[in-house]
Order: sequence, then C-alpha cells, then structure tokens
Amino acid sequence: MTSESSTGDAPEPAAAPERPRAEAPGGEATGGARRSLPRRIAARFVPYLVPLTVSSAIGAWSVREILKRAGEPAMPLDDSFIHLQFARQIASGHLFQFVPGGGYSSGATSALWPSALAPAYWFGLDGLEVVWVVWALGTLLHAGTILETARLARGFAGRAGAIAAGAMCAVFGAFLWFAWSGMETMGLTWILVRTARVAAEACEGRSRRGPPPSLAQLLVLGLAAPLIRPEGVLASLMAVIGANHVLARRNAAHAPGRSRLVASAVRLVALVPLVGVLSLPVLNHLLVGHSASSTAMVKWLWLHPDVGLGAFAEATLDNVRLMLTSLMVGGGWTAIFMPLGIGVPVALGLFVLLRHTRRVPHRVVFVLLIAAGTFIPCTYDTMLWNRVRYMWPFAPAWFLALVCLSDGLGLLGERLWRPLRLATPIVYGAFAVAFAVKLPWARDDLAQSSRAISKQQVALGKWAAQKLPPEAIIGLNDTGALAYMSGRRTFDVVGLTTEGEAPYWVAGPGSRFEHYEQLPREKLPTHFVVYPQWMQCDPVLGRELTHRTVRDQSILGGATMTAYEASWSLLGSGAAPFRALPAGVELVDELDVADLESERGHRYARLSGRPSENLVQALAFQGSSRKIADGGRVNRPQDRFETELPAGQRILMVLRLGCAEPVEIWQDDVKLGVAEPPEDRGEGRGGEGRCWEERRIELPPSKRSRQAFVLHPADGRPFASYHYWFYLAPEG
Repeated sequence: MTSESSTGDAPEPAAAPERPRAEAPGGEATGGARRSLPRRIAARFVPYLVPLTVSSAIGAWSVREILKRAGEPAMPLDDSFIHLQFARQIASGHLFQFVPGGGYSSGATSALWPSALAPAYWFGLDGLEVVWVVWALGTLLHAGTILETARLARGFAGRAGAIAAGAMCAVFGAFLWFAWSGMETMGLTWILVRTARVAAEACEGRSRRGPPPSLAQLLVLGLAAPLIRPEGVLASLMAVIGANHVLARRNAAHAPGRSRLVASAVRLVALVPLVGVLSLPVLNHLLVGHSASSTAMVKWLWLHPDVGLGAFAEATLDNVRLMLTSLMVGGGWTAIFMPLGIGVPVALGLFVLLRHTRRVPHRVVFVLLIAAGTFIPCTYDTMLWNRVRYMWPFAPAWFLALVCLSDGLGLLGERLWRPLRLATPIVYGAFAVAFAVKLPWARDDLAQSSRAISKQQVALGKWAAQKLPPEAIIGLNDTGALAYMSGRRTFDVVGLTTEGEAPYWVAGPGSRFEHYEQLPREKLPTHFVVYPQWMQCDPVLGRELTHRTVRDQSILGGATMTAYEASWSLLGSGAAPFRALPAGVELVDELDVADLESERGHRYARLSGRPSENLVQALAFQGSSRKIADGGRVNRPQDRFETELPAGQRILMVLRLGCAEPVEIWQDDVKLGVAEPPEDRGEGRGGEGRCWEERRIELPPSKRSRQAFVLHPADGRPFASYHYWFYLAPEG
C-alpha cells in the first residue's frame, strides 16, 4: 500500500491549461450533466449541516452557562464591547469614530467585524441584546472553521483525516472560548483556513467538488482578511499566490492572441489583495498622520519608541522561548485549552507534513505558513493577555500536523505488521479526546469571565448612565463596556480608542501627567473609572464615587474598579521652581523630564524607558505643607541632555532631583559641582522620597550656545530626575 493510497487521495495528473467552457445564459456550464438550482444550492450548503449542528450544540451549552452565572447576556472581554461600540457608530453613520463627536480613531484593529455587527442596530437591537447576534455569528464561524479545516486536510489526509481535523477544531477549548466571546478571533481563523484551501485548489488547478475556485473569490478573501485583523496578511499572501496561478492558466489558454505586455498586465490583478493590507495604514496616515493603528502603537514592540533593534530581538526571543516551553505545551496560561505536552507531536507532525510536498506542494506551504503565524504574537508586548488570544487563529495548522503525524504513525506501523495500520484512527481519536476533555474547563472559564465583566465593567457602565450628567467625559483604561453601556463620551488613557494618547501610555504615568498639563481643560475627563493600580496617576484622581469588586475571577485587570471625580488642581503646580528666585532672572530654557516633547527637544537620553521608572509625584518641600505634582524618571544611572543657552552669559541652573547620595553635574566634560542630598536622608529618597529637593548652581559663561550636560551619582546609586530650569542671571 502506497502512502498516497493510504490517505484516500490517489495522485492526480497535472492540470491541463484551462479552456473556455460554453455557458448557458445563467452561467451554468453546458458540458456534462446540468444540475438544477435546488441541487446546486444543496451541494453548497449541505456540507455545513453537520458542523453547524455540532457548533450549535456547543454554543447552546456554553451560552446557557453564561446566562446562569451572569444573569444576562455577557461577554468575557472588555475588548468585545469595543467592537460593539464601533458597530453602533457604524450603524449611525459615524465610521471609525468610537464616541459621537470624538473624531477619527485609528484604534479599530478590525474593520470588518464591527461592520458585520452593525446591521443589528438597524433592526432596532441595542445594548446587551446585540450579544445574541454576536453569539450567532460566532456559531457560524466556528462551524465554518470546522468545515474548512476538514476540506484543507482532505487534500493530503483523505476523508478520515479530514474528519479528525474537523473534530479537533470542534472540541478545541480556545475555539469555544472565542467563538462565543464577541471577538474577531474566529473570523480570522475561518478566513485563514478558507483562503489556504481555496488558494491551494487554485494552484492545483482542481477542486474535489468541481472546477478550480474563481479568481473573484480569491481576490475577495485576500482583500478581506487583513481587515478582520492585521495578521490576515498571511491570507492575502496566499490569495496572491493562488490568483497568480489562475491568471497564468488563463494567459496560457489565450497565449496565441495575447501580447506579452497584456499578459503581464493581467497578472498584476493577482496583487489586488495587497490593497486590503494597505488600506487601513493609508487611511490612518491621511487622517491622523501615522500609519500604524493606536492599538499597534500600544501593543507591538517594534513600534515602542524606547525599544531598539537589539531590545526588540531580545524580547522576541524571550517570547519565543515562552511559546515553545510553556504556551505550546499546555503550561500555565494555556492549560485550560491545550493538552500537556501537545507541542511536541505538533512539531513532529509539521515535519511529517513535508512528505506530501511532491503531490500537493502549495497545500503544504500554506499550512506551514499558517503554523508560522503562531509566532507573530512573540513580537507583541502583550502576548499573554486575554487568554493568549493572539495565537489561537493559527491552531488549525496544529490539528493538520497532528493528522499527518497520526497517518505517519499508521504507515510506520503497517510496515512492521499490517494490522498496526489501525494506529492511525486510534491516534486520531486520542488527540481529539485530549482536546475534548478540556472543553468543560474552557466553558466554565468563559462563563466565569463573562460574569466578571458583567458584574464590574458593565455594572459601572450602567451606573454611569444613571448617575453621571450627559456632558460628562469619562477617563478609563478599559474602554469598551463603560463606553458602550454608559453612552457617555470617553477619554481612553491607554490610547486604544482616543487618538493621540497611546505614546503617553506606553511611556508611563509621569509622561501622561505632563501631557495632561498641555491639553485644553475642556478635553480632559470630568470623571475617571479606572483600576487605580493601573492608572498610577493619583494626583488626578479626586473624590471616590463608587466601586465594583469581583473576586472570584482571573480575567479582570483588578478585583476592584473605582469611579472618581477628576481632580486637576495640581496640573502645572510643578511648572516653576518652588523657592523664590533672585530678582531680575529670565528663563531661557527648560527641560521638563517625562514630558516627551520637552525631552525630544533636548535630546534627553531616556535610557531604558521602562514605564515603571516613569512616575508622577505629588509631594511637599521640607518645611512646607503645600504639595506640588511633577512627572519624572526614577532609578537613573545618569542624565544626558543638551540645551540652547545664550553664549558668553552667566546662567543660573535650577535642578529638581531626588537623590540619597551626591550627584555630580558635568557641562561639556567639565565638572561644575555636586548636588548634595539633604541632611535628613529619610528612607525612600531617590525618587520615592517624602519631600521635593531643588538645587541651584551657577554656570560659567560658555562660547557655545549648544551645551551638553551629564549628571551621574558619585557613588553609583541611582537618582530621580524631574525638572531643569536655566535662567539668564542679571548683570552685576
């Protein structure tokens, strides 16, 4: 028995050049027996019946548990409500606006998923009623993923392997979690496997169910995929390859009457899917001046301003190690979905898959491309958030690898003893059961997480709708449910949905405070509903209004989310030195540490740039009870920056530092002096002290206006840096 016959598909002859077929007026080919319209419809939709029945049963089982625990339609992620908010805005005609009057937002990583939900609002649904529509779409996409994975598998694993691959999709806990979570995860999964299958059939010049797929279908899939999520670019690449093969066959069929120039121009049509890849970046650049979405600016390490190439490579490799040693083997964060150690047979299966390269090379390449997509999240700063949701769309490739491994084990056993060929279906079943036993755990976690979001963030959104005035602006760090349920304008401090805030969130709370000082007061929030430990900006949090605590959960950013009045009384309080200055001095330059624009203008070396070292302090000076607030950077081994000062003039330099030991001050490689710590070196100084400290030093005249400064501790202990002022000293 050959390996080909064991899979159920005998080798097929190379495809002949595509010939034009005579068509009837309705577009039906006249060659061969014509099928009636009902039969054609049945042939298209009957294959969905079994997957849809299975998905509906799993969905009903999951939804019943969600309703039981939450007491209302609920979803397990705040991000799910972000999609609903964008969908509501689309339905009302405000494309790419997160809140009415909020302007364009580049935070929508998916344009198609909210668009698919928008019609629900046209039919009069709103609020939590739309969650039923979300669940229905999730059921359809779950069923479609099962079917398309099976069809992709059949090309090299036969009917039995196709059934096994589809079964693994059906009972995979992560697919259960995300099909009924309201996220676009299943949409991306479905379009990846469908595009791989359709593109493979186009390259092979055949389809099990009839003629090769149409060019139009390939182009639509390739255009749509990156609009579901950016990772859909993989589907766009597959669509380009498949479309190129279709066009090559058409050119071959028309070769005698078509010039080479025309043939080349026709082949360019294959690049149409790249329009989908470029559309959102181009739109972002035209409307807000940056190509990347604000979500990418927050979550993608490559776009982090303080992560250079070396740090990016190091962080990515760390994530790859985590992926291989934990996530892909069912450890820690993925234990509720993945059987223990499953990554090893997946890797072996991908190797066995290569034996099909001679017969179906494109199908093999496309499966490997999807499998490689598993590592895309390793370049993200937030790979572990939301039940590791970024890696699951690539899971069908793992199931196809397991099918190949099972088939390979059966063939190997058959060589030893013919009855051992039964090892293949046994191993199929073992893998499916290994995933299936995780289903109850995944369902319980889905329901418990949905309850947590409902009892905390949805509840606070309902509270805001009832208690806050219509003109209120809510500052928040989880923006979905609060915006959707409250109907109030929002100010997303993370920057996912409020344009322009992402760089300051990435930098840290000190930079956010400095940024708020520059904003018009009418744009600032009137209230905050946040996790205070995430916000880390206590000076802007005023009187507490209410809170919601949910302890029996693991999905929330904190057990307690609190609503506050906003307090802006300390904005600008640290803009000038605290102590009185000599009469007649004139400010000629100023470096406000943690103010990103000021740092950039002074070529300030941010060094590590860790957000945990970028803080805002609200403290008093020794001998005074009046507090001032200022953003700064702590744990500094040194400060390096440049200033523009009048040449040949005496300059008074004022420094606001936090130090427990002396800090040396150097100007253009000349030591100017030492900033001594206060005599009372209470515990916590050096950036976390109980009082501010300011030092003054007179700079000698310099022949150059551009001057470089370096500060570093005399004994190597780090210090904190907040503000530098440079004053022109009066004559005499």
